[in-house]
Amino acid sequence: MIIETESLQKIYRTDVVETTAIDGINFGLSEGQFVSIMGPSGCGKSTLLHVLGLIDSASGGRYRFLGEDVTGYPERRRAQLRKANIGFVFQSFNLIEELTVFENIELPLIYARVPGHERRKRVDAVLEKMDIAHRRGHFPAQLSGGQQQRVAVARALVNQPKLVLADEPTGNLDSEHGDEVMRMLVKLNEEGTSILMVTHSPTNAAFSSRIVSLLDGKIVADKATRS
Repeated sequence: MIIETESLQKIYRTDVVETTAIDGINFGLSEGQFVSIMGPSGCGKSTLLHVLGLIDSASGGRYRFLGEDVTGYPERRRAQLRKANIGFVFQSFNLIEELTVFENIELPLIYARVPGHERRKRVDAVLEKMDIAHRRGHFPAQLSGGQQQRVAVARALVNQPKLVLADEPTGNLDSEHGDEVMRMLVKLNEEGTSILMVTHSPTNAAFSSRIVSLLDGKIVADKATRS
C-alpha cells in the first residue's frame, strides 16, 4: 500500500473557534490505482490531499506512507519524503515565467541535487513522454493552457515519484484541453503511475478507477468505476 490512514483528523483551532476539516477518515491507496476524491466546496478534499501529500500534518489518527508511520513527523522529515516520492499537479500551473520549459521541469532535480548530466537525461526523457520536446526552449507565456499543464505534469514526473497528487488539474482549462490532460493522466496510470486526484467534475472523476466522496470531512461513499 502507498497510503493507509486510520481515524485521520485535521482540526484547525483559533482562540474562539475549532473547525474539523478531516473527521476520522480511514482510507487506503494501493500501488497502481487512480483514485478521485469528490465532494462539495469546503468538505475537506484539498485538506486531505495536503495531509496525504505530506504538505501538512494530521491532528489525530494514524498515517502510513509507503509502509512507514509518518504520523507526527516534523516538516523537515515530511519534506524529505515528499520530494523523494510525490509529484504534484495543481489547478494553477505554478510555472516560473522567467524559466524555459526545460528549466521549469529541471527545477525539482536541482533541489534534489541531481548531477547535471543526469538532470538533462531525465528532463529529455519526460519531455518526450509528454510530447513537448519541441517546446523545450519556450517560456510559459508562449504556451497554451493545455501545454502549460503538460509541462506541470512533466515537472511532477521528472523525479520518478511513487505517487502523483493532482488538485483540480483541469480547473483552468477549457473542456477540450481538460479532456486532453485527463487522457494523459489515464495513460500515465496505465503505465504504472499511482494517481490521487481532487476534482469537482464527475466527468473527470469518471476517468479514474475509484471515486471517494467526502462530506463534512467524512468519507460517505467509496466505489469502483471500472475493474
